[in-house]
Parts: sequence; C-alpha cells; structure tokens
Amino acid sequence: MGERMILGATIHMWFTFAVIATAIVAYVMERTPLEVISAAIVTVLLIFFYAFPLQGPGGEALLGPQTLLSGFASPALITIMALLVIGQGLYQTGALEGPTRQFASLGASRPRITFVLILLTAAVVSAFMNNTPVVVIFIPVITALASRLSFNPSKVLIPLSFLTILGGMTTLIGSSTNLLVAGSAVRAGLEPIGFFDFAIPGLVFACVGALYVIFVAPRLLAPRETMAAAIAGGSGKQFIAQIEVAPDHPLNGEAAVAGLFPSLKDMTVRLVQRGEHAYLPPFEDVTLRAGDVVIVAATRNALTEALKARNSILASDRVAAQAERANDTETAAQEDGAGEIVLVEAVVAPGSRLVGRVIEQAGFRSQTGCIVLGIQRRSRMIRSRMDDIRIEAGDVLLIMGPRERLRPLRLNRDILLLEWSLTELPDLGLANRALGVFAMTIAAAATGLVPIVIAALGGAIAMVATGCLNIRQASRSFDRQIYMLIGASIAMAMALEATGGAQYLAQHVVGALRDAGPPVILSALFLLIAVLTNFLSNNATALLFTPIAINTANTLGVDPNIFVYAVIFAANCSFATPMGYQTNLLVMGPGHYQFSDFARAGAPLCLLIWLAFSLFAPWYYGLI
Repeated sequence: MGERMILGATIHMWFTFAVIATAIVAYVMERTPLEVISAAIVTVLLIFFYAFPLQGPGGEALLGPQTLLSGFASPALITIMALLVIGQGLYQTGALEGPTRQFASLGASRPRITFVLILLTAAVVSAFMNNTPVVVIFIPVITALASRLSFNPSKVLIPLSFLTILGGMTTLIGSSTNLLVAGSAVRAGLEPIGFFDFAIPGLVFACVGALYVIFVAPRLLAPRETMAAAIAGGSGKQFIAQIEVAPDHPLNGEAAVAGLFPSLKDMTVRLVQRGEHAYLPPFEDVTLRAGDVVIVAATRNALTEALKARNSILASDRVAAQAERANDTETAAQEDGAGEIVLVEAVVAPGSRLVGRVIEQAGFRSQTGCIVLGIQRRSRMIRSRMDDIRIEAGDVLLIMGPRERLRPLRLNRDILLLEWSLTELPDLGLANRALGVFAMTIAAAATGLVPIVIAALGGAIAMVATGCLNIRQASRSFDRQIYMLIGASIAMAMALEATGGAQYLAQHVVGALRDAGPPVILSALFLLIAVLTNFLSNNATALLFTPIAINTANTLGVDPNIFVYAVIFAANCSFATPMGYQTNLLVMGPGHYQFSDFARAGAPLCLLIWLAFSLFAPWYYGLI
C-alpha cells in the first residue's frame, strides 16, 4: 500500500512537470492563441486529476475541480482586472492629458532620456512602495507620452515592470515577497531583518539589472502596435480641417514665427482667410485675429490630440458635438454607451447625393447630428475653405459626433462608414473625478488601509458609479488572455505544490551539491528559486524555500541570513514569464505583448542577476 502511494505521487508529480513543460513550449511558440493554450492546460489537469485523484492524508482529493479552478477567482486576478478598469477610466476621461503634455514638452527633443528618467523614478519609488500601485500609476502616463512622442510603448512597458521589481529588491518593504521571507525567517528563530539589511547587495543587483533593462532589453522587444494605434495616426494621410478663430479662441492674437504658427506645429497651415483676403504660406508678419478662418492639413492623430486638449483649438467643433449629445439624453439614458463623443471615418460612395455639393449645402449636420471635422482627398492638394470644397466620390470624411448618431449612418447610402476606424474622445469634464477615484485607490492600497484587492475593486466600481465609465467601456477593459493565463498558471502552481514537485526539485538539487561548498550551493539554490518563481507565484516560492535555505545554511555552518537574502533576491527574479509577477501581467495588455516577449527580454535578465549574485554575494558575505 505504501509503495502504491509513493508510485501514485510520483506519477502525479511527473505528469505535472510534463504539463508545465508543454505549456511553456506552446506559449513561446505562439502558434495557438494564448487563451486557447491556457484553457487546454486547465482541461488536461482537470481530466487527469479526476481520473487519477491525488488524495490527502484523510482521503480527500487535493486537486479537485474546485481547487484547480480557484485561480479564476483569486484575489490576484480580481486585483489586476479591477486595475485595468481603473486605467480605462483614466484614459476615457483624459485625466492624464495635463501631466502627459508637460512630459511631452520636456521630452520633445530627447524622448529616450525622458523615458529613462521616468523609468528610474519608478524604480526608486518602488523601493519604498508596493510595486503594483507604482506600475498602475506609471502605465497611463507612459502610454500617453509614447503616443504623443511617436514612441512605441512596447519598448518601455516591460522595462517599467522589470525596473520596479529590481527597485523592490533593495528594501524590506520593496516587495511583499521580502516581507513574507522576513516573517518566515523570524518564525524559524532568526533575528528580525532590518529595513536596509540587504540594501547594498540589492543596489548592486538593481544597478546591474537596470543597465541591461535600459540599454539592452528594448532592443530585444519586438514593436507591438494595435490596429487602433495604426488608425489613429500611423498612416500619415492628411485631412483638410477648418479652424474658425473666435474672440476667446486660443489662436486669437498668435503671431507667426519664421512663417509658422507655434500652436499649430503638428499641422500644416495651407490658408488663412481674412474677409475677402487670403494669406498663403509662408506667413510672414501675420497675426491671427478674431474672424479669421485657418485651413490646415493634419493627420487624424494630430486632430484627435487637438480635440483632447482642455484648451482645444478645435473647441467649437467639440462643443457643437457635445450639444448634439445633450439633445439625445433620452437615448443616452436608455442605451449603455450612448452619449460618448467619437471620431469615425467614412468614404463618400459613388452616386452619393453629397457629390458636387459642399458640406453646408448638403445639410450634413442637420440631417445626421454629426460634424465633418476634416476631408481627405488623395488626387490633389486642397487649398480652400471647407465651406468651398465640393465633395467628390472617394473622399474620406472625418466625422465627429455622439455614438448614438452613428447607427443611422450605417444605413446611409451616401457614405460608407468605416466602423473599424472608430475612436472615442475622452470626456474632459470627468477628468478630475477620475483622478480623485484613482488617488483614493492608490492611497488606500499604499498605506495598507485595506488590502489592494479591496482598494482596486472599490476603485473600479467607483469609476462606473461616478460616470467616468459606462458598463460597456468597463467590460471592454477586461483582457481575456490575461484572465485565462492567470487562471491556468495558478492551476499549474497548485499542482506543482500539491504533488510535491517543487519540494522534490529543491531537495534533490541542494542534496546533490551538499559537498560542493557554500558558494556553489548558494548559487545553485538561487538559480533554482529564480527558475521556479517564474512559474509558481513568487510568494509561494519564497515561503517554500525559506525553511530549506535556513536548514541548508545551518548544515553548512554558514550564517543563515545569507541564504535568506538569497531567497529574497532570487524570488524577485520573476522576469521571464508574464505570470511571474503581477506587474508583468499589468503591462501585458497595454503593451500588447506576447509570452515570448517576456521570455526573450526576461530570461537573460534572470541569468544576469544570477551571475552577479554568484560573483558578488560570496565575496561580500565572506564565503570565499
């Protein structure tokens, strides 16, 4: 009977190893969608442990469906999904437009230096604050700044996660893992670990890692761009737009400098119409004044950015669109998602009633409730007022209006609506409200007033309750890949722990090197923990290996704190997989990363920190 139990446990353990290895290969190859792989992994585990149950001392099933599926309702998963909703609220309201514009003005000439300073700031802050809220704070700033400076966010979001993890290695409170290891060491009879007890080696490893993350990792990351980003401004096609300068307009009184208008640096001014007189470029000694009509050529991205600004040069168009939205309050109350201001492109169909007519003659706004913000025509350059442009078949109209007004446009035979080009504009009137919700969420989590899962969930609900998001927008922020990946990774981690796989590896690796000397054993233990922390949770890995490390140190006659610090540093080396740490999962969606991105950029970092530890720690702690 005893032999049968040992054999059964061994079969369960080796099957779990096989499933994890297969999952890693499938994730890295990326031939199958990540969520399909994750669902298949969970299904295989459910079937195997149902057919061959792993029983505990009391005969209960240790890995039944309830246990294996519990990861899909774990606090970590709820936290990440709630934080994604909060991030969507900040984006939807344009709450970070102000700080982003300030960063952009500072970094316009040297964007790389600006990003490096932001990343280093995040690393320093993470030494004194939990990593997760630090990353939550910086993700929307970095993504918005990257968009404004035409810098691919996929080059900086993984470095953001990695640098906050490295910063968390330097102090006792830098990571929850550090606190768990310290608590476990005290329970084992060691003296409490001080705030800066491992700060010096931690700084050495953080600096070594930071050099890699800043100068090497971005080169290893493939540029990831969504269709939305490409539509927003990647194509470079120019729309003709018209700006009417009113007495209170931001352009009123602006003088041309070297033939250009500073506020219109992202647009090409083609004509300034003043009464019956037209000014053509270059605009020497021209000062704009009330009543002028400025004709510009600009990309969709430039026009969108102008609309997002609080003191927008296109304010009159946006106000008109919001007035149309206000007229649809009954519809907005009935439909979720109604009332949002959106941009969409539409092609003028052959035989359209718009052909040969100007926008005003066609009565487009009165008939549709939408505004034509710009006209794009590839056949020739247009240098005239929009009021004078006669529409031709094939012209692309950039249309702005309330979302509920788009439904009739789908049935309009005069234009072909390009639904994939739809972009929502932030509701700037709710920006301060969203910032308040965000600030309270971060404060509650950072001060420990409530657990981060409660703070995040409360913040997500508050974003909806205060009107910063509607249900459709909130649900759209959920990422099914992240959801399935977390659930599958937790199921694999539970199987690895319950079958004794993690303990088996620890005991056999340490046992095989027992006669090799403290420096070699310390290095091997570090490498084993660094590998497992990318597949188990780092907290579970730390709790599992802390007593093993202390026992090993006592057997070797070495200060056990040295081995405890090794557990802290190694358990934080969760760079090689997205499920290695929460911050990796947080940047996965906004950066549009794949599993291989973390393996490509993170695995070398794990090896680099291991080598730095293996060379520095034995010398620093006097083991050689």
